[in-house]
Amino acid sequence: MVAKDTVIIGAAFREGMTPRSMRNNKGYVRGFDVRTGKRLWIFHTIPKKGEFGYDTWEKGSAEYTGNTGVWTQITVDEQLGLVYLPVESPTSDFYGGHRPGNNLFGETLVCVDLKTGQRKWHFQLVHHPLWDMDISSAPILADITVDGRLIKAVAQPSKQGFLYVFDRVTGKPIWPIPERPVEVGDVPGEWYSPTQPIPTKPPAYSRNGVSIDDLIDFTPLLRERAKEIAEKYHLGSVYTPPTVSKLERPLGTLTLGTASGGTNWPGGSYDPETHVAYLYACNSCIEPIGLVPSPKEISDLNYIAGTAGKEVEILRGPGENAGADSQRPPKKRPRSQWVPLNIDGLPLVKPPYGTITAINLDKGEFVWQVAHGETPDVVRNSDLLQGLTIPRTGQETYNVGTLVTKSLVIAGEAQVTTTADHPRGAMLRAYDKATGKEVGAVYMPGPQSGSPMTYMVHGKQYIVVAVSGGPYSGEYIAYTLPSEGE
Repeated sequence: MVAKDTVIIGAAFREGMTPRSMRNNKGYVRGFDVRTGKRLWIFHTIPKKGEFGYDTWEKGSAEYTGNTGVWTQITVDEQLGLVYLPVESPTSDFYGGHRPGNNLFGETLVCVDLKTGQRKWHFQLVHHPLWDMDISSAPILADITVDGRLIKAVAQPSKQGFLYVFDRVTGKPIWPIPERPVEVGDVPGEWYSPTQPIPTKPPAYSRNGVSIDDLIDFTPLLRERAKEIAEKYHLGSVYTPPTVSKLERPLGTLTLGTASGGTNWPGGSYDPETHVAYLYACNSCIEPIGLVPSPKEISDLNYIAGTAGKEVEILRGPGENAGADSQRPPKKRPRSQWVPLNIDGLPLVKPPYGTITAINLDKGEFVWQVAHGETPDVVRNSDLLQGLTIPRTGQETYNVGTLVTKSLVIAGEAQVTTTADHPRGAMLRAYDKATGKEVGAVYMPGPQSGSPMTYMVHGKQYIVVAVSGGPYSGEYIAYTLPSEGE
């Protein structure tokens, strides 16, 4: 991020569910002079001894724990001279036994001074992170009116489907975010926070946690088959902790609103005229989180993500199997207890699989919510659903971004489908921003892979979107209304 005379950067390092070590590079954030390259400041996302927050890393764990960086977009209010840092998880994503304590500034929105990097305020969204709920998208600046008061606010979307809204000058929550009791687990050596901050407004805009009511229910038989699968796992509400994976069950904790849930890196859009935020969310990115004792050749952590079996399956996050890392031992696949989280290809949870939600930030209330995306082919063509009328389900993905214009909300699909109305491909859809009613769609030859944008040339408005995926090479496609005579 470049703001006035300052270049602000995060840090790059190995991420993931199976880090080699509890020790890793620290995700400090730095500010540099745009003209000279001189470093102006550094913010220690893992505090050093004597700094605020150091005591939230018990047993000296601040000295060796890594990650806790800013990998997503940074937001700046140039007029106020404030920088908003969305900080990610500490090492490691799902096991925190080597870092007891609340672990500031892990999964924390931190406001610092643009010129000096000094902390102005912070709010930790998740204490002692255990779910890979790293803050994954840019904070949204919004000037809103709440109970007649004008407030300069900042709104933070999240994987857990909560939109956290603060006074961006003071850090005070616009609506109460009380500490609520949460389930405490029993993983050996783990440390647990007994409470987590849960926003009272707005309500969660996507699913978090898994219950029987979330499972597929197109027919009673499908619900029963889904229950048979779910019974192999530990279920619970948001912040239900990971479990040790066992052959005799549970295989792990079944989660929604964790690593790939809710809003990811594309973030949300905001309409400064109506004070409405528009957020795409994955409403069905269901993920099991099981822990297995780590083989010494894999990691020095006590536990890493995996599934019990005659051989354990070692889970790795995106990019963890890259060629540059060819010296790492290959993944071990289980010879038993592998449970696919679908029923003959049908998603384990019921629709909507992906949503766009309009939230009025003056009131902290939904304006509308729609399922976004064509019903996947595997659902529409399923023999198990013959004769049933299935409303549009939306699509499961975490990489859809939205664009808001004077009258529309525009977003593309991230899955390829084939219908009677269009050949194999994806659609770029437009919704009335006031009502959520779909008012138009155009064909794209590949899925959307970047947020749409709009621009004007010689008085003509264009919408450009990045598409790629599967056999289709990445490219930018620009759309516009035809001129007279075209």
